[in-house]
Amino acid sequence: MSTLVGLVVVSHSRLLGEAAVALAREMAPGELAIEVAAGLDETTFGTDAVAIAEAIGAADSGAGVVVLMDLGSAVLSAELALDLLDDPDARDRVQLCPAPLVEGLVVAAVTAAGGAAREEVAAEAAAALGGKQAQLGAPVDVGAADAGEAGGGVTAEFTVANPHGLHARPAARLASLVRGLDGAQVRVRNATTGSDWIPAASLAGLTALGALAGHRVEVGVTGPAAQAAVEAVLGLASRHFDEPVAGPSAPRPAAPASTQGPLAAAPGIGIGPKRGAEPAAPVVPDEPATDPAAERERLDAALPAVAAEIRVARDTTARELGEEEAAIFDAHLLLLDDPALLSDARSAVAGGASAPRAWSDAAERVAAAWEAVPDPYLAARAADVRAVASQVLRALVGGPDLVPVDDGGEEQQVLVATDLTPARPPRSIRSGWRVSSSPAAADRAQRDPAAGPGGPGRRGGRPGRARRAGRHPDRLRRRHRRAGGRSGSRRAGGLPRPRGRTGGAGGAGAGACRGPGRHPGRVGVLVGANVGSPADAVAATAAGADLVGLLRTEFLFLGRTAAPDVDEQEAAYREVAAALGGRRVTLRTLDVGGDKPLPYLPLPAEANPFLGLRGIRLAEAHPGLLADQLLAAVRVAHETPLSVMFPMVAALDELIAARRALDTAIAAEGRGVPPGLQVGIMVEVPATALKAAAFVPHVDFFSIGTNDLTQYALAAERGNPSVAALADPLDPGVLRLVDAVCRAAGERALVAVCGEAAADPLAAELLVGLGVRELSTAPPAVPGTKQAVRELDAGRAADRAAAALTADGPGAVRRI
Repeated sequence: MSTLVGLVVVSHSRLLGEAAVALAREMAPGELAIEVAAGLDETTFGTDAVAIAEAIGAADSGAGVVVLMDLGSAVLSAELALDLLDDPDARDRVQLCPAPLVEGLVVAAVTAAGGAAREEVAAEAAAALGGKQAQLGAPVDVGAADAGEAGGGVTAEFTVANPHGLHARPAARLASLVRGLDGAQVRVRNATTGSDWIPAASLAGLTALGALAGHRVEVGVTGPAAQAAVEAVLGLASRHFDEPVAGPSAPRPAAPASTQGPLAAAPGIGIGPKRGAEPAAPVVPDEPATDPAAERERLDAALPAVAAEIRVARDTTARELGEEEAAIFDAHLLLLDDPALLSDARSAVAGGASAPRAWSDAAERVAAAWEAVPDPYLAARAADVRAVASQVLRALVGGPDLVPVDDGGEEQQVLVATDLTPARPPRSIRSGWRVSSSPAAADRAQRDPAAGPGGPGRRGGRPGRARRAGRHPDRLRRRHRRAGGRSGSRRAGGLPRPRGRTGGAGGAGAGACRGPGRHPGRVGVLVGANVGSPADAVAATAAGADLVGLLRTEFLFLGRTAAPDVDEQEAAYREVAAALGGRRVTLRTLDVGGDKPLPYLPLPAEANPFLGLRGIRLAEAHPGLLADQLLAAVRVAHETPLSVMFPMVAALDELIAARRALDTAIAAEGRGVPPGLQVGIMVEVPATALKAAAFVPHVDFFSIGTNDLTQYALAAERGNPSVAALADPLDPGVLRLVDAVCRAAGERALVAVCGEAAADPLAAELLVGLGVRELSTAPPAVPGTKQAVRELDAGRAADRAAAALTADGPGAVRRI
């Protein structure tokens, strides 16, 4: 039985209805059910309620039906058809959609073919005119399906007290609140300016309201939970949208912080040539679009990838600078999921535009709307839209985020830029740049050496001769260490050799990023890359990764209507292996569940999908999926070093069953056990860490997923901004779990870490001190992680790790 939403076309003309369906099937080929109830016969115009009811029954596979109608009596006939349905549950699964017939049907077909729910299919279809309106220069109504009058219900009003008005952060908090309300549809308007009503779930619409401090905002809510929703919105407004407010006379900056002068981004002083770092904007390729379904899939794959990048930046910022500073990333995440922006982009895709062109144009329209707001502070937030848009474009078409760092000559360089968006400084700092910001300085880039700011409130400038001379000895000592010399009186102790986990040709090539992270003349720690596609594997190789420490195989299973077969999986895994050039690939079996559902795999609704049917549990429930994946992995393992890793293992019986499935795949292939095939498990469940000794006889390695292990150990969902600050992998409780795994593994199994903590130099030192011998990070973080490992003093790392285990919190750990 299909799990896709069915469609019914109701038209006065049979020829028109069938032609519209033919066009839609061109755009969305496949098994999508589209039924036609049009005309009284081949030549007679009219609509028939009985025929419509029969068409609804034929199209309904259980996922629901969206009915599109042309005009007039077609709507009346469709309403009558609902009354003719005997099954009340079937009536509840039908949604009559007011979309334009042709454009709406095309968009609905593409959306439904992608596995969307009935409500989303109807909403996307209702907004189908957005692409045409934009092309012809007509005004595009933000949230066209929801805008208009408040429509009765409960109304209320609040006055904006935030000094900067309803800008990105408070707007993001309001949109997040509204999206979480069940049984209520919330609209708002700027009563002071007399704006139109817009859906409060749209971040783009909220910021375009231009609601400044002192403006009155009217709220209109309909639905059974309207009163509770109004109270929730007014409560948030009374708290100033959880933003600190100094008082009614709080000063407003004349411009965004990025143009206010030098920004101290790291302690110390960096000396070197100034370097301009204005990234080349990603170029939308002048290429014809493929079929709309493929372009929609391409866009839908890019969005979660960028969301993952933003969450990493948010978590890092919250951990290092605090929740208030990290809140801007919540706005960026909401932009990625903004209904008006997505509807506009997807409508353009359905109309024949490529994914990059559709996204770029839709985002630019939102940015232009922000720039049109009279208030300079709010208008400047267009930069946030363009920053997020650029991230998505880079995911779609590629391109560097920052200009490359010159590895020759000077060790440190001073980055000079007129603007740094929130997503850029963390990456810049991790890459070894010192950061300052000044519009005038950008014009002088590369003229003179510079000293970057060395702490809060310090400005960069041209250093004096004595100052330069006083700083260069540190640089010379670092060069001496890289050349194999000794610096200082302490000689670090050696690290045990990683058991059975070699990177293959990891030492090939020249440069600091090649070869395992190691002290000169001593065995070190493998540094791998976490990848989610063959393109990521290419990036991992370019970054000098010793291996793929985590291959997320979900990229093959998501965004499609059927699971990949063995041959398709084998080809994809071979492509990843080829990019690694003989280095080991650690393949994690499918890790999806209620939080990452598959449209072709019906799953029960779960109150907490993170603790539900996911990972190895899902594989046990659907053994065919695991069998195909393991067979593809075994085939590839005969040609390249490969490790198979099972996720979300909580019980030994789960691992034993998974190993039996692997044995079955090996027998089915008929070539014996592949040489070098290794088996391991993800350690994400605290109980697994505490009983790791029971797993040791059955594994070659453990890979600790610090992201999930942290959120489970601290009962703090990492995607929830309200508790994200608690989910700190440097919490002593989490470190004790890592220590338990390392102690149990001893010399019998390697312990790896593939979570975000692996890219944090401070965390990396503690992890190595505890006994971790492989760190796997995002590809861009590989060189920095290797350098951090090379500079470790093993004895000091062990001492600090031991002290961290008895600390009273992550703050104390950082102070050790």
